Amino acid sequence: MRSQRQVWGDTLVELVRGDDRVVVIDGDLATSTMASRVAEQHPDAFIQAGIAEQSMVGMAFGMSTLGYRPWLSSFGVFLTHRALDQVRMLVAQTGAPVRIAASYAGLLNGSSGKTHQDIEDLAIMRAMPGMTVVAPADEFEAAAAIRWADTFAGPVYLRLARDAVAPVFDSDYRFELGAVRTVREGADLALVSTGVQTSRTLAAAELLEAHGISARVVHAPTIKPLDPAGLLAAAGGAPLVISVEEHTVIGGLGSLVAELFADHGVTTPLFRIGLADEWSESAPNDFLLHKHGLSPRRVCEQVLARLRQ
Repeated sequence: MRSQRQVWGDTLVELVRGDDRVVVIDGDLATSTMASRVAEQHPDAFIQAGIAEQSMVGMAFGMSTLGYRPWLSSFGVFLTHRALDQVRMLVAQTGAPVRIAASYAGLLNGSSGKTHQDIEDLAIMRAMPGMTVVAPADEFEAAAAIRWADTFAGPVYLRLARDAVAPVFDSDYRFELGAVRTVREGADLALVSTGVQTSRTLAAAELLEAHGISARVVHAPTIKPLDPAGLLAAAGGAPLVISVEEHTVIGGLGSLVAELFADHGVTTPLFRIGLADEWSESAPNDFLLHKHGLSPRRVCEQVLARLRQ
């Protein structure tokens, strides 16, 4: 298995090799985000901006007006919080084709703690007009989404996880903006997930099977724009829908599903699993996933508790 940050570094090397307009602008985290692979193999396509995220966004916007295809490389939290004004004003409002590679996104970031855990990014970025938001499930979807984003004509926020997960797809996967993927069939309920949490949600569905519960798993890699008909077709017919995300339950995937159900008059019960409205802490991955109810076992337990109600 490869992590999404490894895939990002390797794929950018390929893109730079084939197109001298592609450039990576890094915020002094190249060895963590794997942008260092571009720096090592194609130094002319790599710009080290230092700890200056706001300036990075300005540089990317300016280069996009000259025909370059810039990628921003940093931890997601710095791009969605420290540089938020520049992303909003220079990228989203202008529609500039700037690709935001938000590495170390979510809860699991190598025990850096709440200062570096970006558990609000999906809510922030999907609320921003003009921004496309993508959260791939695994290494294969990440590679496909990166190649797709490189040629997209507008701003893209790409949520990338630090650590590898069990693959959901294979090397034949093709990314399609907005598409919803049913990755496991089931009749008793539908689990809707996004990003690398989908891998853990699939594992939770296997645990539920041992309890006699047939769980469908629906993966939504595109948070914005999402195909409403596709999601309703995949999840709307289930007796119960449960969203599962490595993100706060406020404003993310669960909120998106609730909004779609409300807009289309869907009365199916919806339960949201994610981080509560509280800050997290520095701890190993397994501890954090268990505490915040996102490990396969804890997801299974919460589903069973909801069914008992």
